[in-house]
Amino acid sequence: MTELLNPVFIFGPGFTGHAFAQIWAGPVFGSLRNPAKTAELAAKNILPVPLNDAEQVVERLRGAHLIVAAPPTDQGCPGLAHLADMTPSAKSVTYLSTTGVYGDLSGGWAFEWSPVNPASVRGRRRVSAENAWRAVRPDLKIARLPGIYGAGRSVLDRLRAGRASRIVKPGHVFSRIHVDDLAAGLAALVQSEASGVFHFCDEEAAPPQDVTAFGADLLGVPVPDAIDYAQADLSEMARSFYSECKRVSNARAKAALGWRPRFRTYREGLTSIRDAGG
Repeated sequence: MTELLNPVFIFGPGFTGHAFAQIWAGPVFGSLRNPAKTAELAAKNILPVPLNDAEQVVERLRGAHLIVAAPPTDQGCPGLAHLADMTPSAKSVTYLSTTGVYGDLSGGWAFEWSPVNPASVRGRRRVSAENAWRAVRPDLKIARLPGIYGAGRSVLDRLRAGRASRIVKPGHVFSRIHVDDLAAGLAALVQSEASGVFHFCDEEAAPPQDVTAFGADLLGVPVPDAIDYAQADLSEMARSFYSECKRVSNARAKAALGWRPRFRTYREGLTSIRDAGG
């Protein structure tokens, strides 16, 4: 018989939350702003909790593991604004942050103890949100994440839609994580007694143009032409991603949680998505 685990309450149950709900052997509650999303959440094994129903929010959060997945805005973390007074009753609090808090390391390694030095507005907001949550829960767990991909959200989708490009910036690499590996890592983290910062990423930071070329080969479609970064027509947000180059270590998560990424590189991850029809 499968042991029923403590409930989990996800504030901002999006792509990651949907994957988490598929593997958690206990109730998963999700914050609900728009009633039109009720059926969508229920279809993902997430029990909707309307944020305007304070009594229900308090009840569902009590004794639950809280995962805060909603990104901060210029007004701060929306999860903190809604739940700060209620979080003492939660069994644990995990905040999903970003490896963007480290800024540009010129291809060097980011470890959990590396100093934060965010260069982007998004990174600075994340640092502020982390600090605000620490003030509320000193035992806070922080998952700093790289790019997340999975079925329905990968280079394979962009290739099929004819929207993929191969921007080449010599020496540039990104770390990434398959959403199913992230869900497994979060499940291990919330059940542990550990607190502090953890990274969930795969084992190979890689140039994005290599990922696109591999995806094209998987699908049997032409590899998009290479475009030099200096000549690329990129949005401000896309260009900001190319302004930071780092390799992210997952050693602490493996040592402290016993977690291992099932998809060690983008090759295994994309092949699995393709084989599953995603």
